[in-house]
Amino acid sequence: MQLSAELKAARYTGTEVQRLKGKQVALIFEKDSTRTRSSFEVAARQQGADVTYIGPTGSHIGYKESMKDTARFLGRLYDGIEYRGFAQQKVEQLAQYAGVPVWNGLTDEAHPTQVLADLLTMQEHSHQSLEQVSFCFLGDVGGNMGDSLMIGGAKLGMDVRLAGPRECWPDPERIEEVQIVARETGARLTITDEVETAVKDCDFLHTDVWVSMGKSPDLWGERIQQMLPYQVNSELMALTGNPQAKFMHCLPALHNTETTLGLRIYEQYGLEALEVTDEVFEANATIIFDQAENRLHTIKAIMVATLGD
Repeated sequence: MQLSAELKAARYTGTEVQRLKGKQVALIFEKDSTRTRSSFEVAARQQGADVTYIGPTGSHIGYKESMKDTARFLGRLYDGIEYRGFAQQKVEQLAQYAGVPVWNGLTDEAHPTQVLADLLTMQEHSHQSLEQVSFCFLGDVGGNMGDSLMIGGAKLGMDVRLAGPRECWPDPERIEEVQIVARETGARLTITDEVETAVKDCDFLHTDVWVSMGKSPDLWGERIQQMLPYQVNSELMALTGNPQAKFMHCLPALHNTETTLGLRIYEQYGLEALEVTDEVFEANATIIFDQAENRLHTIKAIMVATLGD
């Protein structure tokens, strides 16, 4: 976190020092991306590294070659490897056999680089230490964003709240793991299906799409019924009782009908917005594009910390 802030300041003041000169970085994307790919590519190049992008159809991974075999080859060519895909097992196997640093750009279970950006953004927009900050993630709290925010907030001793339907809560084993961490750091962990309780006095409200990339579109009907009480709208923002409360989203967001998917959902279900309304998305309380930019600075810090001279 401190290194991220230092690298961001250096970029803005024109004093950045390239610490990855001569390094080779591979980016494996089995899931498409805007922010993760852009942030890794720009961060690596600003730090002097060369980048190879391997897209969803750009390799034999999984079809003709196992991840284990791929890892043992790529580790001989590259100094670091990023992976964004589906199974958590794949990125762990890549890390096990590559012999070089491997960074998780997203799996079905985890999104750690996003959470680092979220934490930096909350730090920038708060006048108190993170241990005193409260945030609430609303919606699919057992998904990769809810899970990773729960872990990150617990590690930094924050007031962590998850609000969503019980059938979407994290596994009890995961909750117990995080509670052990919370007891060590002084973090407060609340998981509830009661929105008003969850958001009261919150400093930051987070949400994400209700159906993750790669999952069946047939889930939308069921998820909309489950999740509508957790939509971040003006009324829900007001329930915080905190006029300074900020809204955050890892993006992309379904907040209007200006996308193919947004229009399709409107035609099928009659909803112009899902997890967040356009009114909240475009309001002054929104800090999502600060949050999105911070993907660059925190990812740069990850690479510098693990590869830098």
